[in-house]
Amino acid sequence: MADPFPFSAIVGQEDMKLAFMIAAVDPSVGGVLAFGDRGTGKSTAVRALAALLPKIRVAAGCPYNCEPEHPAGLCGACRDGAKPKSTQRAAPVVDLPLGATEDRVVGALNLERALNSGEKHFEPGLLAQANRGFLYIDEANLLEDHLVDLLLDVAASGVNLVEREGLSVRHPARFVLIGSGNPEEGELRPQMLDRFGLAVDVKTPQDVPTRIEVIRRRDAFERDPDAFHKRWDGEEKKLRAKITRARGRIGEIATPDAALERATRLCLALGTDGLRGELTLIRAARAYAALEGVAEVGDAELRRVATMALSHRLRRNPLDDSGSAARVERALGEAFAP
Repeated sequence: MADPFPFSAIVGQEDMKLAFMIAAVDPSVGGVLAFGDRGTGKSTAVRALAALLPKIRVAAGCPYNCEPEHPAGLCGACRDGAKPKSTQRAAPVVDLPLGATEDRVVGALNLERALNSGEKHFEPGLLAQANRGFLYIDEANLLEDHLVDLLLDVAASGVNLVEREGLSVRHPARFVLIGSGNPEEGELRPQMLDRFGLAVDVKTPQDVPTRIEVIRRRDAFERDPDAFHKRWDGEEKKLRAKITRARGRIGEIATPDAALERATRLCLALGTDGLRGELTLIRAARAYAALEGVAEVGDAELRRVATMALSHRLRRNPLDDSGSAARVERALGEAFAP
């Protein structure tokens, strides 16, 4: 498989790139939904992100990417046997195709092995492969309802439970959910939408210089991928180091009460349901602060991530025909006024 287009070479789309980097720094943010025009680099950015992710330490030979240093999260085989040896592996970024069957997603009995040897053997699915990594759904708004329900259950519990054909298998399935889609082809179910921590609206650039640069870079990449990667290798290393440093320092980022109060007042002003908005806003601002090398969460960090953390959580207001992003920006101006 050819190397993906470099993340650092993507022109514009700063909100989308930042949202993906925040999710890479702190998976507890809850994933990213990139909705917008076709051909704006959504899938390109997801696949490019994989090259920036730090490697993870896993139990050797484990199909679920179990982390040996955390016994509570081990699968049955790693927990019941001898202490597994550890090795390093690239963080998984797994595509969930629209036509995937439920068995392909959750795993199923290996029929060939059962027929040949009479043994019941579980064949792990995409959720197993994605554990401790990213699960990417292109055209997430077109995903079948029964798969949406399944993903919601697993995303909430972090565990995939499969009971069929006399098998009962339980394994860890904690992943960052990345979705993309075109709103013209249908909206996302509210239950699914609420599961994404961040949402960004991806637009086609309208200025001539940006469009020319997009075309220039894409053409150069397709004509000579190796030379293009060499040209951008330095920038890729800088981004990879930035994400690694941010992961290491995020636990040291202070979140003063003033920031918590700002986040709460903003969510109250917008009328967001529940408390997931505040939690996501604070976590995203903390991850952004870690990326920028800032010691504590302040107004600048909250402002930068507020639209992507809150715009998809707003109720429809029949008396306000402005978009959700505009409503968040207006509330920011009021809540953060001097």
